[in-house]
Amino acid sequence: MARAQMWDRATAGRDAPFAVVDLDEYDANAADLVRRAAGRPIRVASKSIRVRHLLERALATDGFTGVMSYSLREALWLVGEGMGDVFVAYPTTDREALAALAGDEHALREVAIAVDSVEHVEALRRWLPKGASVRVVVDVDASLRLGPVHLGVRRSPTRSPRAAAKVARTAQAAGLAVVGLMFYDAQIAGLPDSSPAVRLVKARSDASLRRRRGAVRSAVEDVVGPLEIVNGGGTGSLHVTREDPALTELAAGSGLIGPTLFDGYDDFSPRPAVAFALPVVRRPARDVVTCFSGGYIASGPAGDSRVPSVHHPAGLDLIGTEGTGEVQTPLRGKAARDLGIGDRVWFRHAKAGELAERFDEYVVIRGGEVVDVVPTYRGEGKNFG
Repeated sequence: MARAQMWDRATAGRDAPFAVVDLDEYDANAADLVRRAAGRPIRVASKSIRVRHLLERALATDGFTGVMSYSLREALWLVGEGMGDVFVAYPTTDREALAALAGDEHALREVAIAVDSVEHVEALRRWLPKGASVRVVVDVDASLRLGPVHLGVRRSPTRSPRAAAKVARTAQAAGLAVVGLMFYDAQIAGLPDSSPAVRLVKARSDASLRRRRGAVRSAVEDVVGPLEIVNGGGTGSLHVTREDPALTELAAGSGLIGPTLFDGYDDFSPRPAVAFALPVVRRPARDVVTCFSGGYIASGPAGDSRVPSVHHPAGLDLIGTEGTGEVQTPLRGKAARDLGIGDRVWFRHAKAGELAERFDEYVVIRGGEVVDVVPTYRGEGKNFG
C-alpha cells in the first residue's frame, strides 16, 4: 500500500472525490503487455481507457499500434483529433455516424468497422450512400463449443470458414472493403485462473482456436485477397494468443490500468495504475466510517466481483447490507478507528475504463508528484454509451 500513501501525499491539497492515474505504474504495465506479446503489435482497446491522453501515451510506446474502438462516433472523434488506424470492434446501427463516415475521405482511410453477419452487411448496404467504400472487419465467433455448451461471450453468429467467407463475399458485393478478421477469445482473456477447470477450458479453447483461425483466414482471403487486420486476444491472453501465426495483431487495454478483475491470473500481475479517493464524511461507530459516494458498480453479471474494492488503508471492509452506495459507502474495520472526518479512503474499480465515466478528469502522478490533470472522455463532453 506504499503506493497509495504516496498518492495521498502527492494530492494532499485536493478535495476528494477524485481519481488518479500513476504514470509509473501505467508505463510499467505497458512494458509488461509488450513483453507478453513477444513482438506482436498490440492494438489498444479504448473502452478500457476512455482518456485520450492515456490512449496517446500507449500509442507512443513501441509495441502498440492502432486503436480498438467501441463506438463509431468515438472513432470519428478520435480520428478528428489526430489518431489513425481505428477499428470499431462492435457492429454499429448508427445511421447518422455511418453517413458521417461515408462523407469523410480521411475517416474512410483510417476507420474500419465490424460486421458479423450477412444480415448486418445488408443493413449497411441500405443505410450507406451508394459507392461508399467503407472498410469492414468480419467478427468471427471465438467461443469454445463442447456439445451444446457454449463457453465464451455471445457475439458473432459467424463461426465456420464457409460462413465467414459468405459474409466477406456479401460485403464485397455490397461495395464494402473487407480488410480484416477479428476473434475475441473472452473465455481465455477474460477469465481469472480460479480453478483447474478454468485452466482446462482455456487450454482446450486455445487449441481449438489455433485450428480454426487459420482456416477462417484462408477461406476469407480466397474471397477478398490478403487481409490487413487479423486481430485476437486480450489482456488476459496475450502470452497465449501470440503463438497463433494466423494473427497479425493482438488487442489489450485493461492491462494498462490494472483493475481488480485482473488480480487473479497466474501468468501476469498488472499494477494498479488508476484509483479513486473518497472522503470520510461520517463516523457512525468506533469501527465504522462512511465515505461520500462510491457506488461505481462495473458492468457484467451482478455480484461482489463488480464492486469497487478498498485499496488503502488495509483493514476496512464493505458492509454487506449497503455495499458501495449512490451517495454513501460505509466501511467497517479496525482501520476506521484511525480515520477522521475529511480523511480519504482509496478504492480500485473492478473494470478498467468504466471509472472514467464517473470522473471528468484524472489527476496525473509521476515520480510521486502531481504533474498534470487530464480530461476523461466525460470531461471532454463525450459519452459514447
